[in-house]
This record gives sequence, structure tokens and C-alpha cells, in this order.
Amino acid sequence: MTSVLEPIVAAFKLPDLRRRILFVFGMFALYVVGLHIPVPNVSLGAGEALVKGGLLALLDMFTGGALGKFSILALGIMPYINASIIFQLFGIAIPRVAELAKEGESGRKKISQWTRWLTIFLAFVQASMLCAWLSQADPAPIAISGFGIIPIIIALVGGTCFLMWMGEQITDKGIGNGISLIIFAGIVARMPVEVGRTYVLLQSRNIYWHNVLLLAAVWIATIAGIIYITRGERRITIQSAKRVVGTRIYSGGSSYLPIRVNTAGVIPIIFAIAVIMLPGQIAQFMGGLEEPWGGYMQTLSRFFSPGESWVASALYFLLVVFFTYFYTAVSFNVADVSDNLRKYGSFIPGIRPGRPTERHLDRILSRITLAGALFLGIIALLSYYVPDITGVTSFTVVGGTSLLILVGVALDTVQQIEAHLVMRQYEGFIK
Repeated sequence: MTSVLEPIVAAFKLPDLRRRILFVFGMFALYVVGLHIPVPNVSLGAGEALVKGGLLALLDMFTGGALGKFSILALGIMPYINASIIFQLFGIAIPRVAELAKEGESGRKKISQWTRWLTIFLAFVQASMLCAWLSQADPAPIAISGFGIIPIIIALVGGTCFLMWMGEQITDKGIGNGISLIIFAGIVARMPVEVGRTYVLLQSRNIYWHNVLLLAAVWIATIAGIIYITRGERRITIQSAKRVVGTRIYSGGSSYLPIRVNTAGVIPIIFAIAVIMLPGQIAQFMGGLEEPWGGYMQTLSRFFSPGESWVASALYFLLVVFFTYFYTAVSFNVADVSDNLRKYGSFIPGIRPGRPTERHLDRILSRITLAGALFLGIIALLSYYVPDITGVTSFTVVGGTSLLILVGVALDTVQQIEAHLVMRQYEGFIK
């Protein structure tokens, strides 16, 4: 036990590292306070009718329950994530954006500024839609119309801007990626509530100890699988030729090019669940129409609900596989990698530079991505089928996006702390 605690003690002994860790915890505390601040003219809990299931239930999980409370942080950080993804796609479709990304720090600053403006626009659109849906609910928690709804929208957009600023501050002054840590904090903030609900069900004998133990076994096994896949990589040997730069001569050597099994991360699941659930969510809001249209809309809503329809589950799985390949191609451009290897005088032994290297890398990437895509598809469906298997419906952080984010962000943060310790000649967390 002592050997496990030594790296943690060593981390807090370093003034700079201790200050960074405490800064992250301070931001987390500020985030939790914001979860309980209501927007003007609306009481906490106004959005509970919207988050009973579907896409908005997923968004509520990302916001730490702020959407259900309809607090000032109800929109969460998702508008910023959507804006960032849009500009990543623009980098492929629009040459001007791709050129900016290659201009160094000045280009990245300009793209970051455009991302912030797009975030504000997306947040304004989402806030307007949320207010419109709430005003049409029965009973309506928002009875204000016209200009009276403007303070609500401003408060929601301001909450997203605050989280965007908080994420940038954590990245600069803390440890880890600030945006990822905010989502991490939102998911963790909901876990005590779900554990409490599970305990209440256990006390009332709606579930039994064998249900809880089965859930714990599946949860631990899923975390182990996510860690194994997340850290898994294929290392391709790279040979570097002798180079002359100015008056210096750099001797050649051997290294490796790592290709991760799960290069796309959690993005494919987010894309897939948005595509599969959006039609059902729209149909759910239209379920109050007069018959027979109301019945048609409710049937359509169930048809696009993974877990309730095997067609939706199969389509969801295939979408995750498709978006895994798509986003991997976006984030790992084999043509650029091959070109960079050639520019720096490096090559793969037995493979000629140029097009042969590009085809070789593409073949390896396609094969290794298949394993990651199938794994992500299985993980995505776990959150729908594990409650039926275990009989515990109150604890939802079992599979899908939530557990992937928890494990991925935790691993990334631990590795960054590890890097700080190694630079100061301490032994790290991972031995």
C-alpha cells in the first residue's frame, strides 16, 4: 500500500504540481456550485420532463444533471465540442482552414477564435430550442414569451461561455485537457446520486445483492477492457537516415511509429448516438399530436431507441463502426504521415517511401481500426443491455460514452502527472 501512495505523496511535494492539482480541484468545486444556480424566472428541476430518456438524457449526464435542473450550466460544454468537431471537418473540406492549421501558433489562435464564436452561435440556437420545448410542455415550467425569454437564453449561453473559459484555464494552469475534465466532472457528479438510488432499491428489496454484485463484475470487466484497448497500439519500426542540418550531423537511428487501436476515442459514439436518436427525439416531442399521427410518432420514437428495437441497436452498432473509420481517417492522415517521413529522411524498412509507404500504413490502419470499431460498438450497446441483464436500472455509468470518457480522461491525466514526476526524477504511477 505504501508503494502505491508514494507517487501521490511525491506529486504533492512538488510545489508547481501541487498548485496545478489544487487548481483543478478548485475549478471542479466552482463547477459543482454552478450546477445548482437556476436561470432567471425558472425554478430548479424545470427540465426533468425533458430528460426521461433519449438524446437529452445523454446530454443531462454530460452536464452533471444541470439540464434536468435547468441551471445556468444546462447546455454544458457540448456546444464547444460540436464547434470543435465542425472545424476539424472544415479542415478536410475547406483548404483555407487546413492551411491555417499548418501555420503554427498564429493559425491555431485564429481557428480557436472562430471556434469560440461558433460555440456562442450554437449555444444560442440550443438555448432557444430548449426554451421552446419547455414552454410547450404540460404543465409548462416556462410560461414567459416574447422578450421575457431573452434573460433565460442569455443565462444559458453565458453558462456555456463560462465553462469554455474554465476549460481553457484548466488546460493552461492545471493538468490535463480542460474540456475533457469538465465532462469528466459532470459524469462523476451524477455517480453519487445513482449509487444512492441503487442503495434505496436494495433497501426496498426491488433488487438484491446478487444483482449488485453482477453489476459490479460487469463494471470492472468493462473498465479493464477499455484500459486494454485505449492503451493498445501497433508500433511500426521507423529507420532514420543520417542528416546534415547546418553544421551539425545527425546520425540515423531506429524508432517506431505508434498507431493506437482506438485512435478515434469517444467521438464515434457521440456522432452515432446523435444520428440514431435525433429522429426518435423529434418524434417523441411530436407524440402529443392528435390521433392517428400521435400514435405514429410514438411508434417511430420507439423504433429509433436502441435497446427497445433490435433494428435501432443494429443500426447504432453499424454507425459506431462507420464513424470510427471516418474519424480515424480524419485524425490520422496517412498521406501526411508518409510525406513527413519522407521529408525527414525516415522510412519503414522494406517499404519504399511515397505511395508504397502510404498504402502500407493505410492497410495497417484499416486492420487495427476494425478491432477498435467493434469494441466501441459493443461498449456503446452495453449501457442499454446491462440494466436488463443485471436487473439494476438506477446505475447507468456501465458502458457507452460515460465510462469511455471516465477511463480515457483518467488515463490521460495520470500520464500527464507521470510526465511531471519523471522530469523531476521521481517514480511515477505506472511502473
